[in-house]
Parts: sequence; structure tokens; C-alpha cells
Amino acid sequence: MLKHLFCLMGPTASGKTAIACELVQQFPFEIISVDSAMIYRGMDIGTAKPDADTLKHAPHHLIDILDPPSSYSAALFCADVARLSESIISRGKIPLLVGGTMMYFRALQQGLSLLPSKDDKLRAELVELATLHGSAYLHQKLAEVDAPTAAKLHPNDTQRIQRALEVFSLTKKPLSTWLQTAEDRSGYQFYNVILMPEAREWLHKRIEARFEEMLTLGLIEEVECLIKKWPFTAETPSMRTVGYRQVLSFLQGDYDFETMKNKGIAATRQLAKRQLTWLRHWPEGNLFKAENLSTTREIMAIMQELLDEVRK
Repeated sequence: MLKHLFCLMGPTASGKTAIACELVQQFPFEIISVDSAMIYRGMDIGTAKPDADTLKHAPHHLIDILDPPSSYSAALFCADVARLSESIISRGKIPLLVGGTMMYFRALQQGLSLLPSKDDKLRAELVELATLHGSAYLHQKLAEVDAPTAAKLHPNDTQRIQRALEVFSLTKKPLSTWLQTAEDRSGYQFYNVILMPEAREWLHKRIEARFEEMLTLGLIEEVECLIKKWPFTAETPSMRTVGYRQVLSFLQGDYDFETMKNKGIAATRQLAKRQLTWLRHWPEGNLFKAENLSTTREIMAIMQELLDEVRK
């Protein structure tokens, strides 16, 4: 029996959470968060995590499930979604997946490839190369063996670049080729609703305003509390999250406050750009202009149509 999953996708700061919270008031949805940073406890301000009042009226699954030093993966996400979907459907509800971690959406909808496990020795060698020559050097090396993957990754996205080089070194097969042979996800029927800002300036202004608000709300203090409580390294996934990475560098004295703020905003814009690239090439979905005041009403209308189709 097919499991019907509804997905609300969009770049950071495009208004997904607000729309999702309205949808659960009108339709029999339960929200599953698709966010690789909201999974961490104590990382609230910098992830724009819904506050307690919002969660009271619109509970989110897969929020606050791990301590910040822990690691998570697309494979674990898919397993969690499978488990949660069964539970939600058994209650007569429908899963609504909401977020912007496109790798998780891709793994769920298009399958996980049978990639080799992490090789600690090889990873250490790649980390040393990055330290000696910089991340741009590794990005160039990746472009020589796997141009499609390199084109999708920012030169500073060291973690994913290292993983792609690791996969190639271990298998002599590019990551892009592995991802083309992903396993089938025929047990699910996906209905995608995609927020796509028409004006880049609109999204950029929202990103800037939100990051400045995060700083006002105490993002720096939040990071200070985290690093006092937990042992972090430069490679800890949670501290590589946009915003947290820049604040951590600021606290370590790498640059001043204004530079940190500008770098945080720029990094968030780069994240949004990567998310939009994913979404523009998404196989199927209903697209809506994120900045339109009528978007929520239009999404509700299409949701009603899709739900009517499911119930036939």
C-alpha cells in the first residue's frame, strides 16, 4: 500500500514554517521537520526553530532529537521518516514534510545509493590537504574527477567535498554516478509544494533581517553556552551549520563582530542559492511564488485538490 507524503520545500527564510503551521490548522497533517540543524537540542536561535507556543499548536517531529556533538545522516532521516509515517498514518493523519535540507528530500524521494562507509584514514589525509592548501584546492581536485558534483558544491563546503573525494578514492567511481543509481522509493507517493521566490532581492532582504534578528535575540550567547557545555571540533557537523560557524569563528577571535555578521549573511545567501538550484531541477512539484501575499491561500487550494485525489 502506497504511503502518501506531502512535502513543503523551499529555500531558507522563504516562509515555510509559517505556511506549514497554517496548513495543520486546516488539514489532517502532522509536520515532520526536514532540517539538518533543527534536530539538535539547544540550537534554537540560529536555526530559526519554531518557539514553544508555535510547537504547541503545530507540533514538529524530528526537532530536538540529538545533542549537538552527535552526527545524523540522510540514511537515518529516511529511517526516521519511514517509522514516523507509519505512526502518523495509523492515527488517520497525513505526514507533511517541511524544510530546506534538500539532500534529505532527495534521499527520501529518489533513494539512497549504496555508498561506501567513511574511511577515517583517508578522511584524515583529506583534512590535512585542506589545512595545507585550502578548501579551494580540494574543490579543484574534485572537479578533475567528478565535475558534476564539484559544480553543485561551493568551494568552501569542505565536508561534502571531502566526502565526494573519499567516495571516488575508495570506489574509482564519481559520487555523481553513484547518485544516479539510487534505490527505488516506490513505496511512497510524494506530493511536492515548492516555494520559489521570484525576486532574489526579496529573499536576500529577509535573510539579512533574520540574521540580524538572531543576533539581537542572543545567537552569540547561544553559541557560547553550547561550546561551554559540549566538546566541539572544526569538523563537528552541528558547528558547521550556517550562522553557528561564523559566530564560533568570531568567538575564537578570527574576525570582528561586523565581519562575522556580514559573513553569516553571505553564507546564508549562498545556502539559499544552493537550495534554489536543487529546487529548479526538482523532477516534479507545484511551484508558488514565495513573496506573494496570496501564496498561502493558493497552497491551501492545491492541497485540497491533492487530498481529494488521495481520497478517491
